[in-house]
Formats: sequence, structure tokens, C-alpha cells
Amino acid sequence: MFSRFAAGYAPQLTSLIEERAKMVMGKLVNERIDALQAKAAERPPKIFLPPIELYQTDPAAPFMRYSTCSAADFYHPQFSQIAHDLAIPPMLHRKFWEWAYIVHIARTRGVIGEGKRALGFGVGTERMPALFAKGGMHVTATDAPQSIDTAQGWSATGQYSNAIDTIPYQGIVDKETFLERVRFQECDMNNIGDEVAGYDFCWSSCALEHLGSLRLGMDFIINSVEKTLKIGGVACHTTEFNLSSNDATVESGDTVLYRRRDLDMLIAELRERGHQVDAFVVAPDAHFLDGYVDTPPFATPTPTEGPAHLKLELYGYACTSVGITVVRGR
Repeated sequence: MFSRFAAGYAPQLTSLIEERAKMVMGKLVNERIDALQAKAAERPPKIFLPPIELYQTDPAAPFMRYSTCSAADFYHPQFSQIAHDLAIPPMLHRKFWEWAYIVHIARTRGVIGEGKRALGFGVGTERMPALFAKGGMHVTATDAPQSIDTAQGWSATGQYSNAIDTIPYQGIVDKETFLERVRFQECDMNNIGDEVAGYDFCWSSCALEHLGSLRLGMDFIINSVEKTLKIGGVACHTTEFNLSSNDATVESGDTVLYRRRDLDMLIAELRERGHQVDAFVVAPDAHFLDGYVDTPPFATPTPTEGPAHLKLELYGYACTSVGITVVRGR
């Protein structure tokens, strides 16, 4: 009788056993997935960073051929040389690209030399004043008046100078030469005074996007050329570039993002005013690191562990650094 009873319920029992097995297996699988995800959160995946010293390209290859930050520039021997001259490690960070861009422009345009004069805007703790002084230049290093710094909080992030002794020179030039050739003064980039004039070279590194609006930053570039340079002098500025859109962007506020159309308009205006402007060329994404976008919170990078910081997310846009070079024509 029992065998007939069991045989009658065999399909239902089999089905219940299968369902129970699926539930147990599903729970085990989900628990395993949760454990793997928790482990991944503790140790996020890394991308391989090709060591700069190991993967250097042909010295004869073009360097800084584009207007925007490109991975190829970091692997050119000239980048490592400039990093050495600035007493910094060669790292995959766009800020170092900006510094290398400015130094490269100054060197290739022949503005560095005994008796030449350079003017830096928003220098913070940059190392270019010391390097240009080593090359024989007399440098005026400026930063915003303290009232502006108090409002924007640059001191808290170590990006503000209020005296000559906050500008680094160690490992670049001796202290006596530095103090002899570099002087500090405050300068409001939205209101450049008449006392800063007649320079051979002026520069700023990611400062003009903090002047309040796209237009104010563009006006600063024009004023830096026409108010501070002698005829034939060179201006070199870097800022934030919006890679995501030529329409939507951040047009005003603490940090603005320049689109291609904004820079095209600025270049056309500068040329109409009689100045020479280098062609604006966006670097092609030719290296796999060009496709990596760093996201907040941004970690402090290291030469070996990264992270790569060539592109970053700002206000929902993929951004990078861009440089513009102008020669005063009249």
C-alpha cells in the first residue's frame, strides 16, 4: 500500500525537492555574489599603468603637438626631462601636463634667457617661477589678493601663495638666485593693474576658470596679452576643457568649463585684434589611458599606483586640460 501511495505522489515530491534545491542553490549563489561584491568594494579594480620610464617613445617623435592633454605626451622623453627640471616625479596627472606644456612653450619660443621677464598668474605653489629664474629670467609671481582667497578657500587646499617663501625652489635652483630673481605680489586677474607690463612671457595654470564666468576668463586672456606683454611677447594659459559637449556646460560659478566653441570664439577675437594664436587641435584618444575618466573622490596619485588623472568628471562632464598660446602682435 505504501509503495502505491509513494508512487502516486512521486511527481509532486520530485517537484518539491527540485524547487527546494533551487531555492537553496539560489541562496548560496546570491550569498557568494554578495561576498564577491563586498570584497570588490573593499579592493576596487585597478587599471594597468604602463611605467613612464619603461614605455618612453622615440625622442624624435612630436611632443605637445595637440592643445589638450594626451597620454602620448607623458611617454615622450621631453616630459620626463621637464619633470626632472621641476624636481617632481613624472606622473600621469593632467596638472603635471599643464606645467610641462607651459615650460615647453617657454623653451621653444625662446623667451627664457638672461634679462628676460616672466609674469605668472595664480601661481600658488607652482614650480615654474624657480625654473624660469634658473634660466636667467626675472619673474613676477602673483596670486589673488587675500580677500579673494578667503572667499574661495584656496589656502585650505595648498593652492595659494601670499608670500615669496611659499613658492617652492628646492631641487631646482639655489635660494640666493631664487630670491634675487623672483618677487611676489598680489594680482586680481579680473583687474590687472598697470604696474605689470612689458613682459616677455606670461602664464597661468588652471586659474582662469575660477574667475566667475566663461567671459571673464576670456577677457583675462586678452588682457594678459595686451596689458602685460611687450610686442612679440608670449602668453600661455591652461584651463578646463569640456570633452562631453559643445553645447551644455558650466558657464558661471566657482569653476567653469570651456567648450570648443568658446575657445574658437576666443581665438577668432584674438586674431581680429592683431595677435597670433596657435591652432587649436583636440588630441585624438589614441592610447587606452585617454579613455579613462577619473571620478570623485579624487585620490592623491602616486607614480606607480596612480590613479591616472588625465581626464576627470566635473559636474557630470568628462573634462581635461587645454592650453592656449598667444603671441602679442600689436
